[in-house]
Amino acid sequence: MREDYQLEATTMNVLIVKNIATEGPGTIEEYLRKSNVPFRIVDVKQGEHAPEVNAFSHLIIMGGPMAVYEMDQHPFLRTEAILIEHAIKAGKKVLGVCLGAQMLAHVLGARVYPGQQKEIGWYDVTLTDEGMKDPVISELSIDRKPVAEVFQWHGDTFDLPQHAVRLASSDLFPNQAFQYADRVYALQFHIEVTPSIVRGWFKHEKGIDLEKITSESEQRFTRYLARANKFYTKFFRE
Repeated sequence: MREDYQLEATTMNVLIVKNIATEGPGTIEEYLRKSNVPFRIVDVKQGEHAPEVNAFSHLIIMGGPMAVYEMDQHPFLRTEAILIEHAIKAGKKVLGVCLGAQMLAHVLGARVYPGQQKEIGWYDVTLTDEGMKDPVISELSIDRKPVAEVFQWHGDTFDLPQHAVRLASSDLFPNQAFQYADRVYALQFHIEVTPSIVRGWFKHEKGIDLEKITSESEQRFTRYLARANKFYTKFFRE
């Protein structure tokens, strides 16, 4: 099992759950390293097991190409759903990214299903009034306006769970982000990407202009990273 930091008896310990090797924590990992925050990465697709819920303070669920409604094909997602449920009930701070957001919606009782079309590349999403008031996701806004520039790669979507607060939306997918119980955040988009991650994801994808999408990522990355780091600072605050 890969361990980047040993989980110690400190106030903050972060557990990062990967669903596939290629969708790692990216800038989330970079932030935690620079901030000297202990963290551990578990690749559940490879059969690695997560620790008990009392071993971590924050849970991050990354993305993956599988779908929530394909649990029969990917049974590790059932175990992951139980982990998420236990973390929420234990009052942990939880962040779901792309598939991770869909898993959160599922655990909270909402429907996850295919959207009408895919979103691939850089998009603007609208921050709702609640999103602009939220101290965490509002850090993604551009010039304090209700818009965030984000990287997308998904085809599935979800309904808003009961008692959740919609934080961001778009014309294609009205549920781009939500918050639950003041400490659970779901992001349909990929906050963690770097230009190298984007290039790695799409180098074998047909119908994608690799040079164009990589160039766009390089042009936007510095500003995007600054906003992402502000998000992380607020989210990982104890």
